[in-house]
Amino acid sequence: MEEKKEVQQRIVDSGIKKEKVSDEEFFNVLRAIAPGTNLRTAINGVLKTGKGALIVVENEALPDLIEGGFRLNSRFTPQRLIELSKMDGAIILSKDMKRIIVANALLTPDNKISTNETGTRHKAAERTAKQSGTLVVAVSERKNEITLYYKNIRYPVVDSGDLLRKANEHLHMLEKHRELFDKHLDRLNKLELRNYPSVSQAIQVIQKGRIIQKIVSELQKFIIELGKDGLLLKTRLKEIIADVERETDLVIKDYTQTDMKKSRSILEELSYEDLFSKDNILRVLAHEKMIPHVSIKGWRILSKTTMPESEIASLVKESGSLGKAINSNLGFYKNIFGDEKAQAIKSDIEHLKMNL
Repeated sequence: MEEKKEVQQRIVDSGIKKEKVSDEEFFNVLRAIAPGTNLRTAINGVLKTGKGALIVVENEALPDLIEGGFRLNSRFTPQRLIELSKMDGAIILSKDMKRIIVANALLTPDNKISTNETGTRHKAAERTAKQSGTLVVAVSERKNEITLYYKNIRYPVVDSGDLLRKANEHLHMLEKHRELFDKHLDRLNKLELRNYPSVSQAIQVIQKGRIIQKIVSELQKFIIELGKDGLLLKTRLKEIIADVERETDLVIKDYTQTDMKKSRSILEELSYEDLFSKDNILRVLAHEKMIPHVSIKGWRILSKTTMPESEIASLVKESGSLGKAINSNLGFYKNIFGDEKAQAIKSDIEHLKMNL
């Protein structure tokens, strides 16, 4: 009997849309309820009145899951939503969340859809979000909490003060990792300019670069959720992460023995714990072992010159290695770029070697 129920549950769940929600898609959902928006003002108002609410954003799949209620089709204002929350039913908003379509509606999602919620309101919210693929916000008067449901995501909305504290903690951690990233990058610069590219040093740069990008992804979520309260954090974040992604990608491009985009894609899937293993990074770069010295093309170092990408590509192709690209005589550059441009490129490279 239990086995039969499990089979039935798998059949029900298989009919639910389970496509992965992209970061940008979910960020847009968070923007919709961020402080400063009418919806967030209304939700906070509901909490202050000590009431609960079930707020659903309309989409094509939703009408089949609604019964009863009365149609309003009136302009959305926080005060109207607060007043309508005094009734037990769900409030349906238009797709653009500018109009209240229906109030006091009964949600009727499939009760076989799995849910870990215990309360009737939250069960209906989660099942409706899963079945229709829309945004549902549940406000609990008993727990004084706001929970967001979107497709297969359940996301508790945190108080702005607590969220700001968490965001500042992440920002502080990010600053420390940026300091270490810059130190590892400086060592790699010196090694490469001495024509001694180091896989081990490159891995340390990649590790820190990817960890920074992971922290940034979490911090961006906080900042978006903070809305107008996160503007200063947003400015500071841009300052801290300047050029990190670009430098990391170019290190990957220089040191991977496979396709750069493929290596980067695999790295993006690694967890924090995975990233701390040098062997994992080594495998992603398609190196069999940690050899002390390798030959690289030098895309990253050459990108620090004033040469456009097309000229860098020509130099990389003709030189075959960073050592030859930055240590050749003037005649070598003349053969590639001609007399007039060769002198400028040679001077540009010499200036780079002196100042990095």
